[in-house]
Amino acid sequence: MSGVLRKALWWAQDYAYAAGWQIRGALSRTRADSFHSGYRSPVVVIPGVYENWRFMLPLITALHGAGHPVHVVTVLQWNRLEVPVAARFVAEHIAAAGLEGVMIVAHSKGGLIGKYAMLAMDAERRIDRMVAICTPFSGSRYARYLLIPSLRIFSPRNALTLQMAREEAVNHRISSVYGIFDPHIPEGSVLPGARNIRLRAAGHFRILSDPATAETILEELHPDIAAEPGSSQST
Repeated sequence: MSGVLRKALWWAQDYAYAAGWQIRGALSRTRADSFHSGYRSPVVVIPGVYENWRFMLPLITALHGAGHPVHVVTVLQWNRLEVPVAARFVAEHIAAAGLEGVMIVAHSKGGLIGKYAMLAMDAERRIDRMVAICTPFSGSRYARYLLIPSLRIFSPRNALTLQMAREEAVNHRISSVYGIFDPHIPEGSVLPGARNIRLRAAGHFRILSDPATAETILEELHPDIAAEPGSSQST
């Protein structure tokens, strides 16, 4: 199969996965507090734009099954809020729940929200580290052609995108995980100073259910078994 056809197939599979999980998430009756039990460090899961927390259920169940209490910020709903506003809600949830040593697991825009919270809203250092999946830390060139404000914020020229790209103080506490092809982020998700991990999976959404993604996240949540910050690797 040619490279063009392979990417077209990956693109189609990615959107089919996203559509399927949007429907499943809308129909699910799973409660947000169903995953609060556990004996390991607490995890706060932040979905991407136009995703509610149930879109992340494949990862939530894997993390909870490994012993982590998992929290979601239901007030984010479909995550159309501005990044600073969403980050404030995340920080408020962490404080209200009395969580410490928090590990954030985020998808796409959720990674920007998590980084903003780490930078500007975590004076008590409740957040330990973050694993971000397919996050446009440097933006996406496609965003400039979109009319919807909640998507145009991902433009590489966006003021917040540029500001956050310059802020590297917390990058060493972030692991950026991405696949070999992301139809939404041609620039990629490499973050300077972070742990950058490329998986063999393809897609912006399907990667969430790939077994290697859950395995990698669990490894990254425990830095004693992870490599040095600033390193890159393929899995």
